[in-house]
Amino acid sequence: MVSRLVGRGSESTGDTIPAIPSASPLVEIEDLSVDFDGVRVVHDLNLSVAAGETLGIVGESGCGKSVTWLAALGLLPGKARVSGRVRLGPQELLGASPSVLNRVRGGRIAMIFQDPSSALNPVIRIGRQVGEALALHRDLSGGAIRAEAKRLFDLVGLPDAARRLDVYPHELSGGQNQRVMIAMALAGGPDMLVADEPTTALDATIQAQILDLLAAVRRDTGMAIVLISHDLGVISETCERVMVMYSGRIVEAASSAALFDRPLHPYTRGLLAALPPFEGVRRRLDPIEGQVPEPGALPPGCPFAPRCPARQDACTRVLPSLRPAVSERFVSCIAVTDEETGHLCDRRALQA
Repeated sequence: MVSRLVGRGSESTGDTIPAIPSASPLVEIEDLSVDFDGVRVVHDLNLSVAAGETLGIVGESGCGKSVTWLAALGLLPGKARVSGRVRLGPQELLGASPSVLNRVRGGRIAMIFQDPSSALNPVIRIGRQVGEALALHRDLSGGAIRAEAKRLFDLVGLPDAARRLDVYPHELSGGQNQRVMIAMALAGGPDMLVADEPTTALDATIQAQILDLLAAVRRDTGMAIVLISHDLGVISETCERVMVMYSGRIVEAASSAALFDRPLHPYTRGLLAALPPFEGVRRRLDPIEGQVPEPGALPPGCPFAPRCPARQDACTRVLPSLRPAVSERFVSCIAVTDEETGHLCDRRALQA
């Protein structure tokens, strides 16, 4: 299922990218901006997620992936200034009361954080922690909570589930604690799951098990999944659609098949060039030079220009807007022409 993505001009031009035809969005984000102490870290971001789809959001650390969804769910600290609109169906979430957000978080939208050791309370038994979510979002009590918590532990593949209800997080491995986090996220029967780097710091075998578990949960429940990651390999195995973020903006969006078959943005190409091949002839990895600029020190023009091997003078002057590039995809790069040809234009013409 494909949901729509909307892009706007980078210099407050107000132009809107036509929507990709889709079902009504489950969650719709419009013109989302996030500032910390007067420094903007997310810039007028627009996207939506349809029921049942898997959306991957990828980019290096500091690109705004996690901040976008923390802002959408009202989980940023008080010093953050968030503007725009975030709608869950007809319900506006930005500016909603704490009681409304408490019902939404865990009930309609659940989030798995990348470090379960810090997300779980170390002094409360894990069965009780999952039980709190069951009491809040499903109005269970007493023995019903314990029975349902055990069922969820069985569902996520936590060994010896009945006994594990009474252990503390430090008594479990990192992969087991991540399964507890997934069980807690599923406790409220959410329509959408936001998984923020759910396989970070796990070995390859456990990582594969967690990804298989998320895929099975999505298949069995029909909920949407937003997977946030810096790992394109993880995204390629899991997601139907991918958005690539850089410096608080979406720079490319496409189906997973199209993006991995033919990336358009130089940043996406760079990420793929740095990815080890899964099969075939081994090759030397080609890392992207430099690093993501600090939000308060963005260069003029395209933020990626200082690191881009194909940059031209125009790239340092023009901040490109997100626009259609080829069939059902969007790209923010002045080098990409219309969807009919998909060819690269001669950027020397833009230097005049």
